[in-house]
Parts: sequence; C-alpha cells; structure tokens
Amino acid sequence: MFTGMHKPMTMRTAAVAGAIILLAAGASLAQQGHIHRTDVAPNGASTAVDKSFARLLRDAMETMDRGMRDAPMTGVPEHDFVAMMIPHHQGAIDMAKALLLTTKDPELLNLAQGIVTEQETEIRLMRAWLDRNAERRR
Repeated sequence: MFTGMHKPMTMRTAAVAGAIILLAAGASLAQQGHIHRTDVAPNGASTAVDKSFARLLRDAMETMDRGMRDAPMTGVPEHDFVAMMIPHHQGAIDMAKALLLTTKDPELLNLAQGIVTEQETEIRLMRAWLDRNAERRR
C-alpha cells in the first residue's frame, strides 16, 4: 500500500456514492442479496444477469487468482511483486464493488468506497512504475 498519497473519503461522500450505486443496482434486488446488471453480449445485445453476492465474490477471487498466476514473472523481485499486486488489488476492487451494490451499512459503504478509490489509485501507480521500469522486465 502506498501511504500518504490520498485523502480519506468523508462519510457523507461515501454515503452519497453508495446511495447512487444502490439506486443503479435496484433497491429491491439489493435487499434480496442479488445484483441485477446488464451485460453486453459479443454481438452487442444486452443480457440481464442476476448474481448473488457470494457468486460475485467467487468470481472476483477466481479472476484475481488467475491474474496473479498469469502475471508475467521476470525474476526481478520489484517487477514480479508489482505484476502480481495489480490483479490482487483489482480483486479487492471487485469485492468492494459487490458490497457497494448490496450493503446499506454506512461504515461498510465508506470502507468499500475507500477500497475502490485507493486500490484504483495504487493500480495506476503500479502500472506507471512498470512503464518507467520496463527494462526490469528483462
């Protein structure tokens, strides 16, 4: 974690962000513990998908595990660390977004929104580091 690079989100900002996300997800589905979203099929058609919170968490973990396993390893500790941390952070983002769709708890809304904000910032920093240190891939 890169400390001291971002300000904590206020409780009010997190609550507003969480409320917007909950409205977008559909309040009745969120109360049932299911998330309804519209995906776009390869042919451009929209398909409705209902996933339980547990399924969203499993999907996030599976994607994170696959991303970490498939991260390009070079034998350079700094590079390999950053390459594996990017999918690890993305997994945290995906889990936090699932919670944002389902919880009404203000403390957890704030926590989850903070995770999304901080982890996205850290992913950008890590990608920038990889770009600046491309020679370490060899």
